Amino acid sequence: MKSVVLSMCALLPIMAADSGMADHDKRVRESATVLSEIMNAGDKSIPQDLLEKAQCVGVVPNLKRAGFIVGGKYGKGVITCRTPNHTGWTAVSTIRIEGGSIGLQIGAGETDVVFIVMNQSGMNRLMKDKFTLGGDASVMAGPVGRSAQAQTDAAMKAEILAYSRSHGVFGGISLEGATLRADNDDNQKIYGREVTQEEILHGNVKATPAATPLYNELNRWAPYKQ
Repeated sequence: MKSVVLSMCALLPIMAADSGMADHDKRVRESATVLSEIMNAGDKSIPQDLLEKAQCVGVVPNLKRAGFIVGGKYGKGVITCRTPNHTGWTAVSTIRIEGGSIGLQIGAGETDVVFIVMNQSGMNRLMKDKFTLGGDASVMAGPVGRSAQAQTDAAMKAEILAYSRSHGVFGGISLEGATLRADNDDNQKIYGREVTQEEILHGNVKATPAATPLYNELNRWAPYKQ
């Protein structure tokens, strides 16, 4: 009996890692689906000219309003940035969005959140373990449509533009007061070692095959343009 218990104890870390990978794979697939569906919405999509200029793209799928009400974790998502030479995308980092007044803004039920980081200053914020949207980094509700060229200069100067989709309704959303941080525990399970978000988003970590669907969508809708 003792040997059985010891064997099970030895397997627990492996089982936890497998579970973490399964959750990661599902989260990336869902993020790719969210981005695909939103970008295929035509005049109600994220302007493609913004995506082409974005330095990083984050997706947090299937958020629950109930989680917001109790003040806990809004949900997990993934984020990836362009590689230093802008020829591809870095490995994805698992992130959490917490706090703020987002719960009152996005309504009940499942909600998908997409945010795009527009410049180097915004990207630098991501290298911190934790930062506040609207405080440490400027964030605005993103414009919607095929093109953002007719939008205000203010929106174009924001470090981060944010969107949400709930009950089939898609549009810009304010994330003022919410915090964004890396989920270091999940990232350690995924990449097999302690790793910082800075390492991941600077392209110093090898991507997992699970990230391919998200890369496919990003390469389709967000080829790099200065």
